[in-house]
Amino acid sequence: MKLRSIALGLGVGLSPCCMAAAPALPAVAADGSAVTVSGISSGGYMAVQFQVAYSKLVKGAGILAAGPYDCADGSALRALTNCMAPTSWTPPPKPAEIKPRIESRARLGLIDPPAALADDRVWVLTGGADHTVERPVVEALVAFYKEWMPASAIRFVTLPNAGHAMISVSDGKPNACATSEPPFINRCGDFDAPGELLGHLLGNLKPKKTPEPASLRAFNQRPFIAGLPADIGMGDEGFAYVPASCRSGGCRVHVAFHGCLQSEDQVGRRFVEGAGYNAWAEANRIVVLYPQTIARSGWAPGSMRWVYNPKGCWDWWGYSAMDYATRNAPQMAAVRKMIARLAETPAQ
Repeated sequence: MKLRSIALGLGVGLSPCCMAAAPALPAVAADGSAVTVSGISSGGYMAVQFQVAYSKLVKGAGILAAGPYDCADGSALRALTNCMAPTSWTPPPKPAEIKPRIESRARLGLIDPPAALADDRVWVLTGGADHTVERPVVEALVAFYKEWMPASAIRFVTLPNAGHAMISVSDGKPNACATSEPPFINRCGDFDAPGELLGHLLGNLKPKKTPEPASLRAFNQRPFIAGLPADIGMGDEGFAYVPASCRSGGCRVHVAFHGCLQSEDQVGRRFVEGAGYNAWAEANRIVVLYPQTIARSGWAPGSMRWVYNPKGCWDWWGYSAMDYATRNAPQMAAVRKMIARLAETPAQ
């Protein structure tokens, strides 16, 4: 999860070239106008920039351990300092620094108008034992949101003993609450982050149900990406949890972005099965989309592009494209296409 060790040059992890492609992402006539997003760490940053870039589409975001939109401003150094471990010399950006950038991008049509954020709801969490993305960074995110939406729409949660991790009651072998180690899924008593954030974003939820294993399915991410997925830091496969009740249409969509070191090539299905979203999705007619990154250090088989993303982080500082935080960004566009696919009417 930590970007501080980005310069260590860890080994590349890539899907074997000759494996059979996963099935296509199903069209389930989901409600494409009722989309929420969430994420932890790099996934939290991705969720924020996806929400801002597609503010007409996204109605709410749940963010664990991340900072404001485009905090890194295209710099890995800023990502490691201002946006993770700030000092008086390298503070997190203030809303006044970010606002002109957002307004300019909106005028150029690179992101949706920020006024569309006004009716969103957001849920933000920081852990008292999180020394990876420190509290001032998360506070800067809350200040950013207050620039665009009423304070009543924002819930800021502090877990005093929590480390840098997804906080879940669903994982079979979770880390202790204060831990900041792989797989970055911690148990902190009965605190259920997915339930808390989905409840705030969507309103009252029905009690969760045991997920159905058959409802979690791998799908081929390649159709949503121009060229090799690894060339933009994404894996060949993603996952979607589609409850049986959603296969006839009308379900809401939630996109859950994993953090660094949490993609399938690094932890298998640990995040998609153990983060805790599926039980709430099963009971509340929610389709959960789990797009996947991939760890990569340099060249890949068949690739013409050098990519350095050894921990499989989502791109929130510019390793995949200069315009990584806009609708033109390859990762952002891919996820948007996946949502559109879920909203399509299935063939008869």
